[in-house]
Amino acid sequence: MAGLADPVRVLAEIDQGATLVLQGLHRYWPPVVRFCRDLELALGHPCQANAYLTPPGSQGFTPHTDAHDVFVLQAFGSKTWQVWPGPQDRDGNGAEHEILDVELEPGAALYLPTGTHHAASTQQALSGHLTIGVQQTTWRKAMQRVLEQLLDDPALDAPLPVGFPRGPESLAQLTRVHLERLETQLRAVDAGNVVADLADTFFTSRAPALRGALVDRRRLPEMTDDDRLRRRPGAVCEIRGGDPVRLLLGDRELRVPGWLEPAVREMSSRHTFALRELAVHLDATSRLVLAGRLVREGLLEVLGE
Repeated sequence: MAGLADPVRVLAEIDQGATLVLQGLHRYWPPVVRFCRDLELALGHPCQANAYLTPPGSQGFTPHTDAHDVFVLQAFGSKTWQVWPGPQDRDGNGAEHEILDVELEPGAALYLPTGTHHAASTQQALSGHLTIGVQQTTWRKAMQRVLEQLLDDPALDAPLPVGFPRGPESLAQLTRVHLERLETQLRAVDAGNVVADLADTFFTSRAPALRGALVDRRRLPEMTDDDRLRRRPGAVCEIRGGDPVRLLLGDRELRVPGWLEPAVREMSSRHTFALRELAVHLDATSRLVLAGRLVREGLLEVLGE
């Protein structure tokens, strides 16, 4: 098997002062998975997590910046952070503030906005902390989505006129025609549709939360009206009404008939429920079929009787 860490070599590197970096904890360590999922759903921006374990008297990285916002959460030990002032950190006379020296103890947090110059080092003990990165969806990215859709016009695939480098005036006239056309199209863009597209993309591009899904699938053939189910921790479910109803399930979109909307809303909103409690919305066969589908899609998990 290739690509595996060698524990002996890892420990030897740490003994020599290296920092151990555990990347992508938001994908596989359950407590951090749940934390990052709750955080990104609250913020509306994707979140990620790495862990850093630094031996005594060492520095993990030289001074650097990150291209996203960072929250540093100190778990154990302590670490000294140097934080350089950014362009916005100036007093009324335009003078920069001094470099900050911050000592983080267990339970403390430090916020580093995008582009903040920083470095950290340990003193007398092993230090461990999490960095929570917030990958912001910026206005630039939002506007790029709109422009990319407009620029998908096949008419723009036509080549520039032959000899265009030697005819700048005629080319400028043609360019104005295209710009005016784009301006007209841009003015016709519905801002509500732009927002809806951004939201739908966010709610269908999250990492799936499927821990225990194989066990749930094994239980489906024996599931009865007396079984209790619950919404899987970390599962996303945004409901877009209509016919069909669109369920945005974090990493996918599921469409179901419109008459199922009341049952789906109750299933997604309740912490736990017995399948028979849906009798007000569905007959026995229908609620078994719908519950089974939502279990397979990762929204629900089976608790048993």
